[in-house]
Amino acid sequence: MFLIAFLGGILTVLSPCILPVVPFLFAGVKRTRTSILLTLGGMALTFALISSLAVVSSDWVIQANNTGRHVALIVMVLFALSLISARIGGWLARPFVLLGNRLDPNTRKMSGPLGSVMIGVATGLLWAPCAGPILGVILTGAMLQGANVQTSLLLVAYGLGSALSLGTLIFAGRGLVNRLKPSIPVTGWLRRGAGAGVLVAAAVIATGTDNRLLAGTSSEGVTTVEQQVLETVPKVVDYLVSKVKADPMDAAKGAMPSLSGAVEWLNSPALSNDSLRGKVVLVDFWTYDCINCQHTLPYVKDWAKKYEKDGLVVIGVHTPEYGYERILDNVRDQVKKLGITYPVAIDNNYAIWRAFDNQYWPAHYLIDAKGQVRYSHFGEGRYETQEQMIRQLLEEAKAPAA
Repeated sequence: MFLIAFLGGILTVLSPCILPVVPFLFAGVKRTRTSILLTLGGMALTFALISSLAVVSSDWVIQANNTGRHVALIVMVLFALSLISARIGGWLARPFVLLGNRLDPNTRKMSGPLGSVMIGVATGLLWAPCAGPILGVILTGAMLQGANVQTSLLLVAYGLGSALSLGTLIFAGRGLVNRLKPSIPVTGWLRRGAGAGVLVAAAVIATGTDNRLLAGTSSEGVTTVEQQVLETVPKVVDYLVSKVKADPMDAAKGAMPSLSGAVEWLNSPALSNDSLRGKVVLVDFWTYDCINCQHTLPYVKDWAKKYEKDGLVVIGVHTPEYGYERILDNVRDQVKKLGITYPVAIDNNYAIWRAFDNQYWPAHYLIDAKGQVRYSHFGEGRYETQEQMIRQLLEEAKAPAA
């Protein structure tokens, strides 16, 4: 599983969700090799720590996570300003240099490594890659078992894989800069351009524009590759393929699991299996800050509106991936903002998640009018197949009356 996590981290570089972080890292192509390695290491370790704590529902953890992101944005803005202006950079570095001189006169360069690690820590606080099959499996285990050493080590392996792929790009950029240096004066404009890029990226993340921009992209290709990794790595095939691989189920696979356990229902009174008898039901496991879920949401909303008169009931099960997604007011605001009008069960305790034995965002389960699970799909894509299955189940529901 550690190998799978490492390979999943390497594949993260192909995901569009990593794009907002790239300017922070490429701003360091002019730094030394040690400085870049410290930044990547700080990023990987911080991501592992934050992701481990993300599964803890304590209020202080949620607040610390939000505060940490704000502090990280401030650090990134200061870093960008230091790149744009050498005078500002010297002014910002002065306190660290003075501290190093006071602790040990021979450690005048302490601010360099410390600054690199701080940039990595800030990047890790802002880094939120798409939860593909591999990261989804790791986070699911943490949510069901609680934060533990094994989960943290798996996240470290995932982070190190990402650091390796991102580091390869950064060192390739350094090589290009070194080749261009003798021919054109790139140092000045490269530094200022990188600083401007970091400022733009920080503004995009702070305003939430990154989510809106990434909503137009797709991670279906990366998801497919990750699923292939899960299927080919020895010793995990028998378990993980059955949980992660998104294959249609043409025959009934058991009765619909219970919908009880939600902490609150939006847009509807609490629904039960009995109240849904005779209806075709689409259960959509999602969470509002999941990019993959945002890509599938337009299709789910369209199906809910298009087939409601024919007897389709769409139920969104909002199961949080990160701590701030547990805050009820946040969920209510996002449901209204996203224009979701069908019933939404807030599954903060993972009761419905466990009942369905689910492990992925988004996950779609289609239940026929007899209450039997007939189809499942995890991740993005196969929208035509899913809609065809909806039509088939609706026709079957009408057959007895005909």
